[in-house]
Amino acid sequence: MENPILKRIGTVFIPVSNIEKARDWYCDILGLKADGDIQFGHLYVIPMQGTGIVLDSKIYAKDRVFQTPPFHIETDDIEEAFSYMSNKNVEMVTPIEHHHYFNFKDPDGNVLMVCKC
Repeated sequence: MENPILKRIGTVFIPVSNIEKARDWYCDILGLKADGDIQFGHLYVIPMQGTGIVLDSKIYAKDRVFQTPPFHIETDDIEEAFSYMSNKNVEMVTPIEHHHYFNFKDPDGNVLMVCKC
């Protein structure tokens, strides 16, 4: 039998405490309209290119937030991305490391990464 499992990631789920506030925050930093539907009262699918991001308030617990980045969001200009996030008063965890990436926190404390592609 040939392996039916594809070698690709479809979606990453991020635990959030308040689905509406998380939707608004993520859409703001990604430059998206926060006008999509919240599904089943606890899921919001962020329209991304490539691997998807789903915000999920049903899986949230303080001990389940990401302490290390589970993925990175790409940028062509790391310095501009750092400045953009700083100007939005995003909590920065690291400065730009090795001229290549930085980590930040969402309002629930999930540690995420922006990386130069």
